[in-house]
Amino acid sequence: MSNPGNIAGGHKATLNNPNVSDEAKQHSKDVLNKEFDGGNVGGDNDADKNPNRVAGGLKATTNNPNIPENTKKEAEQKLKDMGA
Repeated sequence: MSNPGNIAGGHKATLNNPNVSDEAKQHSKDVLNKEFDGGNVGGDNDADKNPNRVAGGLKATTNNPNIPENTKKEAEQKLKDMGA
């Protein structure tokens, strides 16, 4: 079977696309409500994430010149909270 997150993402995109008919939007809304609990497919659970990769992403954020300073400070605080 296809990845449920990809399926739900496609239906969410349909809902936000101004070029899609009202019937298609209603179908996507029905599918999300019936099969995906309104679009909640999981995957955002921190327990499923590798802490080393999370720390690496946060460190990369703190060193990226394209990231705003307030976001860098948030990343630094999250690193401290993780003990990294």
